[in-house]
Amino acid sequence: MGANASALLGEANGFARVRWPELEDIPESCMALILCYFDPPEIIKLAGLNRAFRAASSADFIWEPKLPSTYPFILSKLMPDQGLQGRSKKDIYISLCRPNPFDGGTKEVWIDKKTGGVCLAISSKAMAITGIDDRRYWNHIPTDESRFQTVAYLQQMWWLQVDGDLEFKLPAGTYSMFFRLQLGRICKRLGRRVCNSDNVHGWKTKPAHFQLTTHDGQHAESRCILDNIGNWLHYHIGDFVVKDADSFTKIKFSLTQIDCTHKKGGAMRRFRFYMSH
Repeated sequence: MGANASALLGEANGFARVRWPELEDIPESCMALILCYFDPPEIIKLAGLNRAFRAASSADFIWEPKLPSTYPFILSKLMPDQGLQGRSKKDIYISLCRPNPFDGGTKEVWIDKKTGGVCLAISSKAMAITGIDDRRYWNHIPTDESRFQTVAYLQQMWWLQVDGDLEFKLPAGTYSMFFRLQLGRICKRLGRRVCNSDNVHGWKTKPAHFQLTTHDGQHAESRCILDNIGNWLHYHIGDFVVKDADSFTKIKFSLTQIDCTHKKGGAMRRFRFYMSH
């Protein structure tokens, strides 16, 4: 009855019934051009509006500029036998936003969901740590607080020295490097996170020394007293600049705290660096 009334009203006024334009009427190519100006998280949200936006959001030319310039190299590290075969740029972007292990699971690489910047994390098992094989000094402790499910725990030692290196193709830009450290041993009691700080000692007598060097002569260093009992903190080593994305960037980094008058113990560690704009 209502439909008939609307039809009669339209005829009485001498007007034809007009359907107003909707989002679905915008050409898919135009939608895709508009989506190019949005950040990836915003594109994903807009793709949920309707089928037209969802189809437009899958265009390769939207996602190609948002991927890091070295993404073919990254994929070759993660999937040497597959590479780019049959994969859309959107699928590649989404898969790279998740942490992806490589080098036997001792390293992980991912990209920032918003900026596409490259991030890497390195397990303590991929570093050269003085005395790491002597159970009197070090233990590898399983924990769900590490993306690698294990951390290196220092029980006690006079001479702390941790050295690492990395060779990777990085997009041009400025990068920051950090050691992620915590004093104290974490455990769960009655479902609650508890920090055992009984073995934490010797860290306030002398600052820890962080250093990095690159293959093209860049150098950065910092010093800091470690006092973060029960909390993971990122200690800034320094920054470096990558100018040539086609060449391998080679980095060496270290952490030392040497004080022959005081033993130190009760520290857990791992390493991370990421792109900083």
